[in-house]
Amino acid sequence: MKKYKVNVNGNLYEVSLEVIDENDVKTVPAAAPAPAAAPAASGAGEEVKAPMPGNILAVNVSAGSQVKKGDVLMILEAMKMENEIMSPRDGKIVAVNTSKGATVDSGAVLCVIE
Repeated sequence: MKKYKVNVNGNLYEVSLEVIDENDVKTVPAAAPAPAAAPAASGAGEEVKAPMPGNILAVNVSAGSQVKKGDVLMILEAMKMENEIMSPRDGKIVAVNTSKGATVDSGAVLCVIE
């Protein structure tokens, strides 16, 4: 086993990899790339991103909603904890890119505020 430190989106992880004989390696075809997220309306606005991977328990806003800084936009469950995703500023929601029950990755755009 060889240990490596890997930096992913600013998070440092320590991983162990098993060294195997090249003759034992089975190749698997590469998966198709994931589809790109839907573009924000007019390309303007501030993206609110998931701080960690998890499941969306609640979506409290919809496109066109007016929000104030600190309003709870969504509830993200990660590691059995409910995390409030709050608005970083006053504005209007121009796009909601997730829904209740969805699984999101770290850095996924949840919504866009204009």
